[in-house]
Amino acid sequence: MTLTVYLAGEIHSDWREEVKTAAAGLDVRFTAPVTDHAASDDCGVAILGAEEDKIWHDRKGALLNAIRTRTAMEEADVVVVRFGEKYKQWNAAFDAGYAAALGRPLVILHPPEHDHALKEVDASANAVAREPRQVADILRYVLEGRLP
Repeated sequence: MTLTVYLAGEIHSDWREEVKTAAAGLDVRFTAPVTDHAASDDCGVAILGAEEDKIWHDRKGALLNAIRTRTAMEEADVVVVRFGEKYKQWNAAFDAGYAAALGRPLVILHPPEHDHALKEVDASANAVAREPRQVADILRYVLEGRLP
């Protein structure tokens, strides 16, 4: 069985690469949003033309990014959402809710200091991990029934 795993959320660290490295050898296909922050922010105006007001600049980018995000989450077997330490992750919270609404198995990844703020998000998840390695361990168990 091949799993398609969408890696959503925080884009300011290399957590996706850590998961991929730890999951080496598993029958997993990873997908993700565009993680180049500038490209993600500016894609709408770069493709569809400049906007005078920042709100419409951001809106164009959000709408284009939503094509990728929605398609990837709808095609995913599992969605992993990472909440980072540094920034408020509104997009990550939306992605977690969207994945839950789609009925996708959901793994949330965040540090303990976010436990209270994310209690409702965590309650909708199948698992809450602290480290990227644990995400790979979950995938290994699901695919192969093997413990770390």
